Amino acid sequence: MNPNTLVIAELAEGHVRKSTLSAVAFAKQVGGTFSILVVGTGAKAAAAEVAGFGAQKVLVCEDASVAQPLAERLAPTVAAVAKTGFDVVAVTASSFGKDLAPRVAAKLGAGYASDISAVKTDGGLSFKRPMYAGNAYGWCKVTTPTSVVSVRQSEFSAAEPSGGASPVEAVAAAPVDAAASRVEFVKIEAAKSERPDLGEARVVVSGGRALKEKFAEVLEPLAGLLGAAIGASRAACDAGYAPPELQVGQTGRVVAPQLYVAIGISGAIQHLAGMKGSKVIVAINKDPDAPIFQVADYGLVADLFT
Repeated sequence: MNPNTLVIAELAEGHVRKSTLSAVAFAKQVGGTFSILVVGTGAKAAAAEVAGFGAQKVLVCEDASVAQPLAERLAPTVAAVAKTGFDVVAVTASSFGKDLAPRVAAKLGAGYASDISAVKTDGGLSFKRPMYAGNAYGWCKVTTPTSVVSVRQSEFSAAEPSGGASPVEAVAAAPVDAAASRVEFVKIEAAKSERPDLGEARVVVSGGRALKEKFAEVLEPLAGLLGAAIGASRAACDAGYAPPELQVGQTGRVVAPQLYVAIGISGAIQHLAGMKGSKVIVAINKDPDAPIFQVADYGLVADLFT
């Protein structure tokens, strides 16, 4: 088997997001050849950022109508390119990827494997993915001619440059379809922070509901010293102690930093599903039976405030 994979790049403010490199790492594990598709405003300039990772070619669609990455607008173009000889379409399982991939699969009439954490190539492609809220993992095969997958950034480390420069080739944007014509971009409200992005940080400091109104007071000095991103449990977010974009877990962000510090987090299974891939886990909790200690490399049974 010699599959040809199409990796969809995620653009943000004219640059390819680092998370895209996890999908590139997946494509390299699949073997065969792969190309990278960059679509949107500024795609031509951004293509240079992914030209050194060993792709057979970098496909560029400079589409001024996609100033913002609307999945309804992008899906027809991605599907049209995928039909030109690709066996696998891959995107990182970010909010962008999870929005785009199912729409592309529907347009291709293809099977879709989401949130995959590993791939096997013997006897055809098999994909490992979480089930039952991350309590179990299973292997699946996509039986349609084209497979669409979203890959967990926490399980596929960012690809390293391989030298050289892939040829860049322009592709045309597909016509706007009925779905896209009914969608209007209004505005984006993004919290600006000098801290690393939660999904890409090497160190994450997370707090739970036990921090209460002192959430920022306790965590921010530590995060500043460590150059860390700040995360939170769902309970802390639901209680209003932390904004929802900081939530780590099954229904939040899935992270796998080099160091994860869990402060006042008991470790519900939904939270563990979002961080147990971290390389080193440190936990502080006054309950010695807290589930977080079952996955922690270092645990301190103590009052977090002291």
